[in-house]
Amino acid sequence: MSAHIRRILTTVEETLIEGGRPVDPPVRRAVCAAVIRNPFAGRFVEDLSSLSEIGAELGDLLPRRAVAALRQAGGAPVESFGKAALVGEDGELEHAAAILHPRLGAPFRDILGGGAALIPSSKKRGGVGAPFDVPLGHKDAARVRSHFDGIEARVPDGPRPDEIVVAVAVAASGRPHPRVGGLTKHEIEGKDGER
Repeated sequence: MSAHIRRILTTVEETLIEGGRPVDPPVRRAVCAAVIRNPFAGRFVEDLSSLSEIGAELGDLLPRRAVAALRQAGGAPVESFGKAALVGEDGELEHAAAILHPRLGAPFRDILGGGAALIPSSKKRGGVGAPFDVPLGHKDAARVRSHFDGIEARVPDGPRPDEIVVAVAVAASGRPHPRVGGLTKHEIEGKDGER
């Protein structure tokens, strides 16, 4: 593996009550984050392809762990997915983009057995312990409004200035008690990743 990984954290979140009402089955989300060394921290480099290679490696490693944690918690098959990165202060947002976009998605989808929709993503710069959100969306139809969601990630001792925290998230459903209308998961056509 070309990624120099210092730490991996996996968290499962279960929502049992929302708005004073039971959530049955509970909404389960899992996030898996890796703290990696940023090989380009503190300097401008034109060719970021080595970060894209790291993205492919993490696109295989992190979703496997997130999906396993979700299953262990009793989560149904994955319905939603997302990805995000928090870059330490000596890095660039483009470093996060190079990891998240060119090659991370294909292995992520392979692990899930599909996923026609674009994987929601976010990039942020922050210091040690900074929280960041991993956006979630339905894996097969981006317009399923009940699945517009997210999960917070945070690494207590990262990222250091020369590190990047890369995270993926999966969920077994949409939000608890969705009721704002729009396309439902039961109406998915599965033709274009949108509907």
